[in-house]
Amino acid sequence: MMTEKAGEIAGRIWNALNGSEGLTLKEIKTAAKLKEKELYLGLGWLLREDKIFSCIVEDEEIFALK
Repeated sequence: MMTEKAGEIAGRIWNALNGSEGLTLKEIKTAAKLKEKELYLGLGWLLREDKIFSCIVEDEEIFALK
């Protein structure tokens, strides 16, 4: 059950990042319409699957698809 939810959330984040050069946590949360706990669950899933990367730009963490 939780695995399905995590996968669905990861898909929403992936869709939000698709076509962008990268988004901040706030931008991802808004675009994917997620609660904070869901955001981190989905990001963890995508990071573990090596689908996204993060970097710091002007003191802000940016996430993007690989």
